[in-house]
Amino acid sequence: MRLRLDLAYDGTAFSGWAAQPGMRTVEGVLSQALTTVLRAPDPVRLTVAGRTDAGVHARGQVAHADVDAAAYAALPGRSDRAPGAAAVTRLNGVLPGDVVVHAVAPAAPGFDARFSALRRRYRYRVLDDPAALDPLRRHDTVVVRDRLDAPAMDAAARQLTGLRDFAAFCKRREGAGTVRTLLEYSWQRGDDGVLEATVVADAFCHSMVRALVGAVVPVGEGRRPREWPAQVLTAGVRDPAVKVMPAHGLSLEEVTYPADDELAARAREARAVRTLPGRGA
Repeated sequence: MRLRLDLAYDGTAFSGWAAQPGMRTVEGVLSQALTTVLRAPDPVRLTVAGRTDAGVHARGQVAHADVDAAAYAALPGRSDRAPGAAAVTRLNGVLPGDVVVHAVAPAAPGFDARFSALRRRYRYRVLDDPAALDPLRRHDTVVVRDRLDAPAMDAAARQLTGLRDFAAFCKRREGAGTVRTLLEYSWQRGDDGVLEATVVADAFCHSMVRALVGAVVPVGEGRRPREWPAQVLTAGVRDPAVKVMPAHGLSLEEVTYPADDELAARAREARAVRTLPGRGA
């Protein structure tokens, strides 16, 4: 049977999501925990909505795992709890403190944590006043020395939305496309003085969010005009002037899925290679 897991983690001490030999990863510790509580003979494999890089956090991560139905049903033991509730308790009992599973439940037919997703929402935090840093937030807030113009950054960011080829902001991967729909990219300064970016897209390519942030920070510093990030996007190649920002300021906040009866169709659509209108396959 397929399970859906909703979880959160502090990415500070992890080498990203994806399991790597000899490295501490979120996938590695979660797979180990699932294998333990289900007493599975082989390591439980996971598929995730967003493969976060080393140091990136998540509040709204989603994953799925295909497990033995009998083992899942046996999780409550002699208690009258539902298997999902028992799974949450048992998993959090063996997981390290920087990973928390919020919910476990049988997935709806056709559900795929990665391909069924409609959109992912990320947040990025930047503080331009080092003396104002809350030390309790040092692991999720990037500090810069120069004062930033939030309205200018917001104006530059909004020019990048839409169905576009984001090759200029993606690290190339063999066989991976770079056409995405950026649904929202905005900046605002909070009451605590921290600038927060909201970045929403149907999907993201490798390092895309941190590169998008790195493209507008120079605008906020006054070193680039507001039109510059859009010009980089149109050029379609990586620009050395675009700095990929530090990982710890980034957090995956939410993954959104369609209604249950649309999950399978959405997964089929997402697996197709996307192209811009008029360019063909």
